[in-house]
Order: sequence, then structure tokens, then C-alpha cells
Amino acid sequence: MQIARSVCSGESGVAIITLTTDFGLRDSHVGAMKGVIWSIAPQAQVVDITHLITPQNIQEGAQILRRAAPYYPAGTIHVAVVDPGVGTARRPIAGRLGDHYVVGPDNGIFTALLEYHESLGNPVEFVHLTRSQYWRAQVSFVFHGRDIFAPVAAHLANGVSLEALGDPITDVVRLVFARPLPIPNGLRGEVTHIDHFGNIYTNVMRTDIGGRAVSEVRLAGCTISEFVNTFGERLPGTLVSLFGSSEHLLVCEVNGNAARRLGVKLGEPVDVILAQS
Repeated sequence: MQIARSVCSGESGVAIITLTTDFGLRDSHVGAMKGVIWSIAPQAQVVDITHLITPQNIQEGAQILRRAAPYYPAGTIHVAVVDPGVGTARRPIAGRLGDHYVVGPDNGIFTALLEYHESLGNPVEFVHLTRSQYWRAQVSFVFHGRDIFAPVAAHLANGVSLEALGDPITDVVRLVFARPLPIPNGLRGEVTHIDHFGNIYTNVMRTDIGGRAVSEVRLAGCTISEFVNTFGERLPGTLVSLFGSSEHLLVCEVNGNAARRLGVKLGEPVDVILAQS
């Protein structure tokens, strides 16, 4: 029997596999996944997007993957494992989003990336991973990253087609991301991410403000009236707001840590007051 082949490699003929997890950097989990991949597809180039997603925070993982994945070349395979439901009835899945592939749990981790590709009109398709011949021989109840997702990604890198890996599905789990709500003179959003520098990301996008100027941002009992284009426009220690490289509204401390200074946590409300025309 001939197996249909996919095209998961660039001009160099080397497939790229990215990893996004909440596994951290202290333990062996990431190393084990890479070992499985290279034992099946030694030619694959494995890239770490991050392993520092807040544990069990699927929404954060979905947003981080969305911000990074579009910058990779056609044929890249994105493995995402933030999987609090591992070993339960949640499905293992793989998909093709435009000219990229994804592999991971069916828990909404691919929602943001899926919506991005749909917004561009790219074709999307998913399969429920049911062909165990493409998994490790023994599958742990608690480590599908190593035993299902890593080997499936490696087989994709070797040219096995998406269709060969499982049964087509159209009902993948989708997260519902909170959207900013209107308030008098502005919008109320929420904190969605805190990065390595302590910069506070919100769900307010540049497109949400309709070209109006930001007058002030209110967060954790603090009013930030310094809106800038970049950090160096204000002195160190100044709290500022700005639109970051992903077009999200951020609250930052110049050369400092805004999240620590304000004691902010994920999900906290953020009021964005807009200049009146």
C-alpha cells in the first residue's frame, strides 16, 4: 500500500518542527520529545518557541503560538502542548492551516492561529489522530507530547500525509477570547499576558480604538497618562502605555517591571480612556 505524501519541508529539504509547551526548563520533558522526533526524523530542525507558558493556561499558549507561528516558512509543523486534559476523552489532533501544520490536543490551543488563517481566507483542515502506528508503541496516560504528538510531527516531517494520520473532523474545540467592551469615553479590556520583562499585554488592539488617541490607561488603581511609541521616549521608571509589535496595547515600566510594580495578574480589568474628538 502506498502512503500519500505531504510537503513539510522548505527549499533546503529540511522540515522545521516548532515546540510550544508549559513544560518549563528544569525537567526532561522537552528533551524527551526532541529525542523521539530525531529518532524518527533525524533531518528535522526542531525550534523552541517557548516552554514557559503559564502551567495549564491554554489561552496564553494559544496567543503566544499565534504571535510566533506566522513568521515561519511554508511547511513548518507546529507542536503545541498545554494539555491539562491529557489522558482524558479530549482528542489528539493534527491540522493543516494554510501552508503550515499543527499537532497537539483538541482543547483550543490552536484557536488563535486557526482564526488568523481563516481571516486570510486560507484553507484549513483537521484530523483526529487515530492511526496508532504513527505513535510510540507504548503511550503514557500523562505524556502525549512524547508518545503521540512528537512522533506524529516527525512522521509529517518524513512526508506522511495529514490524511494518513487520522479521520477528518470539522468540530475542533475553539476558545472564546474576551473582547474589549465599551465604557464611557473608552473601552474596558483585560490583562492577557505578562512577558519576561514584566510588560503587561491587554486584549485591546490598535484596530479597536478606531484611530482615536489614547488619553490614559487605568489598571490596578493606577492611571497611566504617558502614551508613547517606544520605551526610550520616557525616563527609566516611568509607567507608559504603547502598542507593541503584535498591535496589542501594553502597559510597561521603562527599564523596569510593570507587572511587579503594579501587582497585576492575568484577567485583571484595564480601562482605556480615549481622547474625545
